[in-house]
Amino acid sequence: MNKEHKKGLVPKFRFKEFSGEWKVRRFGDIATFSKGKGISKADIDENGKTFCIRYGELYTEYSETIYKVKSKTNIPVDNLVLSEANDVIIPASGETQIDIATASCVKVSGVALGGDLNIIKSKENGVFLTYYLNNQKKLEIAKLAQGISVVHLYSSQLKLLTLNLPEEKEQTKIAACLSSLDDLITSQTQKIEALKTHKKGLMQQLFPQEGETVPKLRFPEFIDSGEWEEKTVGQISRNVTAGGTPSTSEKSYWGGNIKWMNSGELNNKKVYEVQGRITEEGLRNSSTKFIPKHSVLIGLAGQGKTRGTVAMNMVEVCINQSIAAIFPNDEKFFSNFLYHNLDNRYDELRRLSAGGEGRGGLNLQIIKSLIIHLPKLKEQTKIANCLSSLDDLINAQVKKCELLKTHKKGLMQGLFPSSNEEDYTKSRQNLDTSETIEEISKKAMMLRNHDQ
Repeated sequence: MNKEHKKGLVPKFRFKEFSGEWKVRRFGDIATFSKGKGISKADIDENGKTFCIRYGELYTEYSETIYKVKSKTNIPVDNLVLSEANDVIIPASGETQIDIATASCVKVSGVALGGDLNIIKSKENGVFLTYYLNNQKKLEIAKLAQGISVVHLYSSQLKLLTLNLPEEKEQTKIAACLSSLDDLITSQTQKIEALKTHKKGLMQQLFPQEGETVPKLRFPEFIDSGEWEEKTVGQISRNVTAGGTPSTSEKSYWGGNIKWMNSGELNNKKVYEVQGRITEEGLRNSSTKFIPKHSVLIGLAGQGKTRGTVAMNMVEVCINQSIAAIFPNDEKFFSNFLYHNLDNRYDELRRLSAGGEGRGGLNLQIIKSLIIHLPKLKEQTKIANCLSSLDDLINAQVKKCELLKTHKKGLMQGLFPSSNEEDYTKSRQNLDTSETIEEISKKAMMLRNHDQ
């Protein structure tokens, strides 16, 4: 660190009432460090008397600010280490360096903290410290961790970290700003999950259940339309086929103008674009083939979540060998209806996988044999359009949430000073920009109010 940086840095974005450089402090000089006390998985009891946090939960269950705790234990309080409000906790061990470089601030007292947690107590604002450590110092903390199969992070290492800190009032203002934005993101995420739950329940009502030929819920104009017809996918589709992959060692097969889709892109659900491109030569010299738009696509293989995933290509594409394509047939079915029908049967498709759950795979014969109950085309269209409208609403909310996350990321980059020389110079030059932090913060409110 050069002499200019030792004097302290300044952030690019700042609330108008604050000025001056942030002070350089060593972490060990502003905080005390200790460890939690062992709480195993077997010690977790939903009827327990004391709330607790184990190290694994820190980066899987909780955000940066912890107000509510999920787990409980019945271990006697005298054998526990309990939190105080404003404690910052960082895992002391974990699977990867980047995972354990995750800080959280416990805003409630009396929570039992597990043995693989570093507990940091400071007079500084714990929420501010958490955001700062997770933003500006995360990679630096990760590099401190030692080990291979299990990595460890010791308090003796954390104490050596150099921090740039503003006065208490500015810490509080920054923490409140970012916490409000996090609350907004959490609220938006909950709205998305509620919509997904609503869709799932609606689909169970709109499609006949196993052993039934009519759904529990029907649009009024179709109530007297009779039973749905039972068919197999093979009976209603013009073709059911899989694709292929041109040899990756032949450069002449790749980089052309033909869209080629891999199975991971099934997760896009309605597929308008794919990353892969092959040439005419690659098409001729492999088993891949053109798949007409509005085909229903199903993942055939894989130990992960892709197997059984259903999508629909909205443009003509070629596909790899791990994807089955059910060609459209406008005389028999509405493609969007079949897409929603099979998308609702993910768990069933997983169970049908040849070779058993876990290492099995679907095949074309299984796909062709799938039983589909079909109403008349008009009812198919009505059901599909209803579900697609709900999908559009969910996707709009997802985009809104991603926009909020992007806004937060950009805000954090400006709210904390950088030790990079070029960024440092730019931050000094931009102190007098016309856009204030207050104006930037208002963007979050605009995003929240948009489309409400």
